[in-house]
Amino acid sequence: MTPSTRLGKTTLAVLLAACCVCPPPSNADPALAKPAKPTRSSRHHHYVREKGVDPTLGDIAANDDPVVRAAAIEALGRYTGSVVAVDPNTGRILTVVNQKLAYSDGAIPCSTIKPTIALAALEENVITRDTMLKVGRRKYMNLTDAMAHSNNQFFEELGRRMGFDTVSRYGRLLGLGELAGYNLQDEHPGAFPMAPPLRGGVARMSSFGEGIQMTPFQLASLAAAFANGGTLYYLQYGVSGEEVSAFVPRIKRELNIGPLLPELREGMLAAVLYGTGKRSFDAGGDEMPAGKTGTCSDQISHVGWFLTYADEAHPRIALAVLIRGNSSRIKGPLAAGVAGHIYRRLREQNYFAQPTVATNLATIASGH
Repeated sequence: MTPSTRLGKTTLAVLLAACCVCPPPSNADPALAKPAKPTRSSRHHHYVREKGVDPTLGDIAANDDPVVRAAAIEALGRYTGSVVAVDPNTGRILTVVNQKLAYSDGAIPCSTIKPTIALAALEENVITRDTMLKVGRRKYMNLTDAMAHSNNQFFEELGRRMGFDTVSRYGRLLGLGELAGYNLQDEHPGAFPMAPPLRGGVARMSSFGEGIQMTPFQLASLAAAFANGGTLYYLQYGVSGEEVSAFVPRIKRELNIGPLLPELREGMLAAVLYGTGKRSFDAGGDEMPAGKTGTCSDQISHVGWFLTYADEAHPRIALAVLIRGNSSRIKGPLAAGVAGHIYRRLREQNYFAQPTVATNLATIASGH
């Protein structure tokens, strides 16, 4: 496997061509501003209307980046959800919207567990990027398409081939079941099973995250590690009024996953271009986001997740979006739409054109 930091021109051309089949959404996405009125499906079943909430109630935002926070609040609208945004180069928390939900016990990861399973399978030589697995009677998929379309059969097969001990080892290595933050009061570590879950065993654990409780902080930390090349930072706030250059990152561990990330990023890019995460695509931006949706339900409600970062060459931001509710609208693609709204708003305010923290630190170190 040859390490690479960018998609090849041929691969990107193929992905872009596939994307053209499904044009990206327009910048205006009214569904994100407020829940829609009740509608009927083709079978005349009523969708449940979500009760609008104020997700910022009780938040303390003194140390948040005001630009990122405003974009996240606008994008989340009146949904019961949370957004955690971090700088992937340092682990600095940029904003936490709906802190009550973010600091809770978390939720089942749904399909956001799949990037972790993919990394494990690649590292264990269970598959390569070109391995075709049977996912239907006459249907086969490789890793890129399985990630793009969030195919459960593909990842269940990976789980069965690796077994519970291997899946668990990589899950814990990537930060599941432990605190993601440094000195974040009231943060919960989520939960990670000590034995295969009774419902579906390791297969369902590998496709839906069965038996796992994941927090938005953990997912944002994971997205940041994918963005920066494999460094798992502790997430932490800066001191109020502190210059960004004075922020001191704290490394939890180096994951040594750099050579595997091109294959993973290709699947996450495909998800945004033509797969389940296409609502995060920003047609007007140069900062191509990568991401992975998650959709399922637990004992409390429907759950929609999205992990994402932008951009690949010079990552500026990593996001975790969680939405809960009783409506059938609560899905991973809706969470992807929240992220897309954030990206568009930040681009409009030239957020991505500003120097990165890494650039600032390098400039200071060089004395220029």
